[in-house]
Amino acid sequence: MGVRRTRRDFLKVAAGGGAWLAFLALAGCEPNRPVRAIAAPAAGPTRVFRSRPDLRPPPVEVTTRAPGTAPDYIFAASKNGPGESYPAQDGPMILDNDGQPVWFRPVVKEAEDAMDFKVQRYRGESVLTWWQGTHGGFGRGEFVIFDESYKEVGRFRAGNGYAGDHHEFLITERDTALIGIYGEARRDLSSLGGPTDGAVLEGIVQEIDIGSGEVLFEWHSLDHVGFDESLYELSPDTEDAFDYFHINSIDVDDDGNLLVSARRTSAVYKIDRESGEVIWRLGGEKSDFTMEDEAVFAYQHDARRQADGTITLFDNRGERMDEPSRAVALELDEDAMTATLVREYIHPTETFAIFQGNVQTLPNGNVFIGWGSAPYLSEHGRDGELLFDARFPPEVESYRAFRFPWRGRPQGDPDLVGESGTEGRVTLYASWNGATEVASWEVLAGPGAGDLEPVGDAARKGFETAITFRTEEPYVAVRAKDRSGRVLGASRALRRGS
Repeated sequence: MGVRRTRRDFLKVAAGGGAWLAFLALAGCEPNRPVRAIAAPAAGPTRVFRSRPDLRPPPVEVTTRAPGTAPDYIFAASKNGPGESYPAQDGPMILDNDGQPVWFRPVVKEAEDAMDFKVQRYRGESVLTWWQGTHGGFGRGEFVIFDESYKEVGRFRAGNGYAGDHHEFLITERDTALIGIYGEARRDLSSLGGPTDGAVLEGIVQEIDIGSGEVLFEWHSLDHVGFDESLYELSPDTEDAFDYFHINSIDVDDDGNLLVSARRTSAVYKIDRESGEVIWRLGGEKSDFTMEDEAVFAYQHDARRQADGTITLFDNRGERMDEPSRAVALELDEDAMTATLVREYIHPTETFAIFQGNVQTLPNGNVFIGWGSAPYLSEHGRDGELLFDARFPPEVESYRAFRFPWRGRPQGDPDLVGESGTEGRVTLYASWNGATEVASWEVLAGPGAGDLEPVGDAARKGFETAITFRTEEPYVAVRAKDRSGRVLGASRALRRGS
């Protein structure tokens, strides 16, 4: 005798292409037979989601995931490499340890990029921050702040008529922002073989009150760093401004003064936050430190003071150095004025990243590295062992990459689309862009949009979960639930076949 099916009968749930949860029919009845699993979409140039066809992020392939990997999310901002054309959208993205998107926000304008995407603290709360605008060596754009509901709570520009560059956006404990600027000035370049009134790009640091936009501090490299420190030669044929300094990171040192990294002088400068005077130079042509051979770096990015007193940076190295790029931690003896190498991290591919890149020391002692123009994101243990490795397609890169804890609670409802098959079979595709607490999807069915009852649960699998079951009821919906079973949000009801 056949089993009578009602909207409470639930055959099987397929989540993300292979993970199945069996449910029994009504009490006392025999279990229903399982239906076929729904395969995950094949890999391609973009990820495709039926519930969010407007989102097309690039795929991220995780190649290594070992015990000891930090549990936090990965933060990157995908963009095409120079001169590349790739069909995936650019934009800030949060990823899980499987390389699956958790949140993605594509930039609207094709000519724009998002860069330096990370979690920071602002007014006592964790926020998402990034720079967005156009860039070609240096940027012209705005600085953006979102809260945990992905609502914009701040957006500002550089002050004093300058355009804000993408290389740095650091929120301080004062709720001010440190940003970098590429400012054009006129200088006598005849000693370099150029014109007497030549165009020069100088590095500018601004500290800005985020709320008011007031500039609280401004530092100009041309006032303190001469052309003789630059490792780049002026080409008499170029019409571009002479980018002799190339500022690419700003950090607050332990004593409140600033650390400024300049790629084209291969040096890190400690700057007095009040007077603007250079306190010392680390590396470059005029280093105040005696550099141990293994501590010498070139064309670096992302110089940061760490809690243990070391300075970390991403050592890009030069095209003709015949050495792979690396992340390093340097110990400075500011009495003896010596710099020694404490740790270095090299990608297993011995990749060379000609530009971009960053180093982040994690709370558990691991190090997370964004390899800039090379499409890798990796995490290493205290002894340098590779614990996690992921990669974008070769045409895609991220200026920096990070790990952070994050709790995202989107304002909107979950997204849901459905497909009806034969014999009452229904396939639902559920997602909720940015929601980090969803552990499962509860499936509902009923005779009306306002008259639905639960028929089963499916574990969340990746950005979009595919759920297959049978029902004769005309309306279906899903509710997002956390690990404790608490309902976080509900989709709209869908009418089957509509």
